[in-house]
Amino acid sequence: MLEGLRVASQNWIGRAIMAVVMGVIVISFAIWGVGDVFRGFTAQRLARVGAGEVTVDQFRTAFQNDLRRVQQKMRRAVTAEEAHRAGMDLQVLERLITDVALDQKARNLGLASSDETTQRIIANEKAFQTNGAFDADKFKAIARDAGYTERGFLADQKAAYLRKALTDIVIAGVEPPKLMVEAIHRFRNEARSVDYFVLPVSAAGDAQKPSEEELKKYFQDREQTFRAKEYRKLTVVEASPSTIAKVADVSDDDARKLYDDVKGKRYGTPEKREVRQLVFKSDAEAQDAVAKLKGGADIDALAAELKRNPKDVDLGLVEKRDFGDAKVGDAVFALPQPGVAEPVTTAFGTVISVVKKISPAVTTKTFDQAKTELKAEIATQRAGPQVSKLHDAIEDQRAAGKTLAEAAAAAGVQTRVIDGVDDAGRGKDGKAIEVPAGADLLKAAFASDIGVDNETVATRDGGHVWFEVNAIEPARQKTFEEVKDSVAETMRAENAQKALSAKADEIVAKIKGGQSIEDAAKALKLEVKRATEVKRAQRPDFTVNTIVQFFDVPPGGAGSATVDNGRLIFVVKDAQTPPFDPNSVESKIIADQLKPAVQNDLLEQYVGGLEKALNVEINQKALEAAVGVGKEEQ
Repeated sequence: MLEGLRVASQNWIGRAIMAVVMGVIVISFAIWGVGDVFRGFTAQRLARVGAGEVTVDQFRTAFQNDLRRVQQKMRRAVTAEEAHRAGMDLQVLERLITDVALDQKARNLGLASSDETTQRIIANEKAFQTNGAFDADKFKAIARDAGYTERGFLADQKAAYLRKALTDIVIAGVEPPKLMVEAIHRFRNEARSVDYFVLPVSAAGDAQKPSEEELKKYFQDREQTFRAKEYRKLTVVEASPSTIAKVADVSDDDARKLYDDVKGKRYGTPEKREVRQLVFKSDAEAQDAVAKLKGGADIDALAAELKRNPKDVDLGLVEKRDFGDAKVGDAVFALPQPGVAEPVTTAFGTVISVVKKISPAVTTKTFDQAKTELKAEIATQRAGPQVSKLHDAIEDQRAAGKTLAEAAAAAGVQTRVIDGVDDAGRGKDGKAIEVPAGADLLKAAFASDIGVDNETVATRDGGHVWFEVNAIEPARQKTFEEVKDSVAETMRAENAQKALSAKADEIVAKIKGGQSIEDAAKALKLEVKRATEVKRAQRPDFTVNTIVQFFDVPPGGAGSATVDNGRLIFVVKDAQTPPFDPNSVESKIIADQLKPAVQNDLLEQYVGGLEKALNVEINQKALEAAVGVGKEEQ
């Protein structure tokens, strides 16, 4: 073929024909999208970031890793389409683009990290440690699970540390503006006193009974409100720790042991101790320091004499589990009262600890109060292996062609039939139905069909739910005769609320015109109540919407809000805001809460400017192909 093309192009007629043919090919490339090749994209380049790029393989690996983590968290399969609709693909791509942009900036600034430094940082990461020491096997397992070789993981971590060093420079010293802290302080702490009374629905008078024609018109205008939802009949089999657990088999001793292990974290606060600590390279120096301390010397004075950094000496209030070396923690918490702990030899030297103060553990729930739930927890944990056996037994039966009911019976598990449930978990009577695995099962059931062999749905406690769709009752429009009573009740309630709202507006107008709220309530034979210290926070006597209404009017102003039993008429009597002290504990807490948001905003602006300067380009078609979706699915 190539020889034929060469011969044909030897004369001017052949060359003209070849020029036309090549022109058609080039135009075809442009029409069908192959023009990306001429714009600098290749089959493996997903995005160009300055001199760097994000490849399709990089994106697929990161996307699949994120998808796997989401599936593990949700305990069910998540399709690429679902992830795409949630925007996960774009989030992954943006993260990769940001990494490439920061990598280039780090190189331009001359930032670098040696292999030895990277290895030292990795060794100090708690995620790679066991009992406070670096665990090589754990490191390799984590790298393998993330889809890396050991060398590849080290390279990736080195780049990550350099990116963090760069972003730390960007946000170093950033603090929330004082004006922002003060505004939040005023918003949180403004307190109002409110006088109010509740106008009952009966105050609006009896609503006029609607005619047949009015009911029909109301129904016709709101037909969709009175539709019957789709209902499905399901056969369900559940095998989960919560359903199989046998609480009666758990002894008090077992429950007591668990209680002793968790009471500090779960039922109160664990014991804490205020500790000072000195580390010596030799035992002789340590013994000399112990002698001085036991002789009455102050550890802070001794630390100053030894020119130690106070931050390294003062550990503050710590729990036993806070010590990197368990032996040091044991020595510190072995002391019955404040004093000098026994020296402990560690890999870093001999540690001398002094306990200055002991904060005892606080328990909010006794063993007798917690015993029932602890036994249930232990029974649930013990049921795990049995759940796995039941799962395998039922799956074996299903693989042999048995129906779900037959497979469950053979495995000794009870089958449950749900006659009719909608996608919100309610029956035909409108009442909620308890469904195993909740919304996850309903979603799977309404995506299935009659006669389909479905995958199991995972429960939150590590169990499994099998289901079959036995019948489907399609959604339909109800007739007027079916819902006539419901239409009349809905219309009556709506008219009553309109009349009550009009009555409330009339009363509020009189109060704004000079009438006191006491006189307005007295005319209706109602009682005025006062609420004090009302802040923009939840409280049991008012809903959040009502509290918002209290702050929507100025002090001295009046208004009304809908409540469960009628309409609340109120007057804001006064408002107080405590003075702002930027050095107070509360102000510092507000600043600490705001700081991450301010830093994130700054980083977003920095990265956005960096990506703009690098002229980021994305190959949209390659992205769709990598995720496995097309324009028609977007």
